[in-house]
Amino acid sequence: MNGARILLADRRLLAAALALAVVLVLVLVGPWFSPYACDEIDFAGDWSAPPSASGAHWFGTDSLGRDLFVRTLCGGRLSLLVGLVSTLVSLAVGVAWGALAGYRGGRLDQTMMRVVDVLYALPFMFFVIVLMVLFSRHLLLIFIAIGAVNWLDMARVARGQTLALRQREFVAAARLSGLDDLQIVRRHIVPNLAGLVVIYAALTLPQVILIESFLSFLGLGVQEPATSWGALVNDGAREMESAPWSLLFPAGFLTTTLLLLNVIAERLRAALERPGR
Repeated sequence: MNGARILLADRRLLAAALALAVVLVLVLVGPWFSPYACDEIDFAGDWSAPPSASGAHWFGTDSLGRDLFVRTLCGGRLSLLVGLVSTLVSLAVGVAWGALAGYRGGRLDQTMMRVVDVLYALPFMFFVIVLMVLFSRHLLLIFIAIGAVNWLDMARVARGQTLALRQREFVAAARLSGLDDLQIVRRHIVPNLAGLVVIYAALTLPQVILIESFLSFLGLGVQEPATSWGALVNDGAREMESAPWSLLFPAGFLTTTLLLLNVIAERLRAALERPGR
């Protein structure tokens, strides 16, 4: 309860959370208020017309005559979905790996953490790109590829916390009650990592969204007719001289969302580290 009061008293955190909620609501329900579908081409419209609040296309259109308002919000749905699912994958793998290694210790711990060290030595983005090129550019592979190689930090942090937690009295009591190692990790270690996991998720989510946007910017991420903020920024960069709005709106949504997520993560981290919380 004390931690909840600290968070509620943080005005910057509340402001960022409220602003992010507005972005999420707009992304989720905004396309319903437009007469155009995400991949619909307006053959009767003026593709070169700039955005207009009173016009048919509030954000203008892209180079193919598709409504940029709808595509920006639909792209936001996909970018946020990739970020959320990939973050959950990285958290699940990282927490399980780090908690097991930290609790068991000994040779198993050394072996598991050497695997983490080896993977750390690999160029992260290069590894993701290789996976995308060798297999396919299916959306599911994007979830797996980003999440499966983004768990290393969480594994190290979870291991460090587990090394401290396994010396606590409640863990000793669990051992005396007859629980095996996996049951102790699942019932006692992992739940005590919840606060750390929430903060790490807030830190990881903007990173994952940025990775997906970068992959889409390179043409290795989301494929047509689907779109994401990264893909829209890539398209807008090609048209920025003749139609700057095609870059401004998706880049604005992407930048704003990443900024808000980083503010929330920073305020959560500060609240966790605050003495006497």
